[in-house]
Amino acid sequence: MRILALEPYYGGSHRAFLDGWTAHSRHRWTVLGLPACQWKWRMQHAPITFADEVAGRADAGESWDTVFCSDMLNLPEFLGLAPRPVRSLPAVAYFHENQLTYPIRPGGRRYRGTCMSNISTALAADEAWFNSAFHRDEFLAAIPEFLDRIPDRNATAEAAVERIREHTAVHPPGIEPIAARERKHVRRGGPLRILWAARWEFDKAPEVFFEAMRLLRDRSIAFRLLVIGEQARRRPGVFDRAEREFAEQIDRWGYQEGRAEYERALVEADVIVSTARHEFFGISVVEAVAAGCYPVVPRRLAYPEVLGELDAPGLGPHFYEGEAADLARLLAEVAGRDDLWQGDAGRGARAVSRYLWPTLAPALDDALDRAVR
Repeated sequence: MRILALEPYYGGSHRAFLDGWTAHSRHRWTVLGLPACQWKWRMQHAPITFADEVAGRADAGESWDTVFCSDMLNLPEFLGLAPRPVRSLPAVAYFHENQLTYPIRPGGRRYRGTCMSNISTALAADEAWFNSAFHRDEFLAAIPEFLDRIPDRNATAEAAVERIREHTAVHPPGIEPIAARERKHVRRGGPLRILWAARWEFDKAPEVFFEAMRLLRDRSIAFRLLVIGEQARRRPGVFDRAEREFAEQIDRWGYQEGRAEYERALVEADVIVSTARHEFFGISVVEAVAAGCYPVVPRRLAYPEVLGELDAPGLGPHFYEGEAADLARLLAEVAGRDDLWQGDAGRGARAVSRYLWPTLAPALDDALDRAVR
């Protein structure tokens, strides 16, 4: 099958998803992407930009069997502008995130236009795919409240939710295998090596993480820190304060240049911690677990779904229920173990093996075949 893939924000997890799938897919792909910056502008001009480029390719003789796009594209607007042969193609939209429930930066505001774009795209697609059931359910639950603001509306909200629900599916993203020679098998001696790997943004609650580190330090529990992740131009000030406060405990700090350095950070760590207040999937946690890290994550958001196979009696605690104090309590318990995985160092990697691209890509190929049949 020939697939026309349109990604207005071709970077970060969006790019990793497309690059990973296309590298392992049996289908033939034409991937058109725009730089991963100025996301609001990308969402607004992408339909016009892509329609022009697709028209040029169609005039040159290219053709496709289906359209695949991310949530960053206003799909019906693109189809209305696209060449006639493309307008009639079946289309699948993949929701990495959505603008109705994505956290707003303090002092910011939610843009109605991008919210409506997400709803229109979900309605126009033959299937709307979500990276987790948590994400799908949260998106559908947010639509009525948003559409209720429309003046003099009728039953728009209820009808839209049901129409979208009827053609949704859940398909998680994939991860690349960690090189076998690099994968962690046992914990090294000494202080617990704690990894925090996320965007350096407010919605990942870094202040909770660093408060938990203070509580560990107050209890004289030795640890080393690997705090990595992508950084925006304006990062929360808590990182600058923490860099000074924990200078003697820091092994890695900031963005890791290149995939090799990133994987080394995963392998060096004993534990991967999340403090997120927003997470539709949690790919960095999954990658760390695949590398051998022991996950310690909140029992909320998509984590119970994504790491559910580890949440069984006798397997050790991975989920904390509260905030910094509960996180510190669980980390103190983990720090007291010489064998984090209780004699089965490969258990975590097996639990997330279904997300490996060599396994996942054929399943996504099959799902796309069914969606556009």
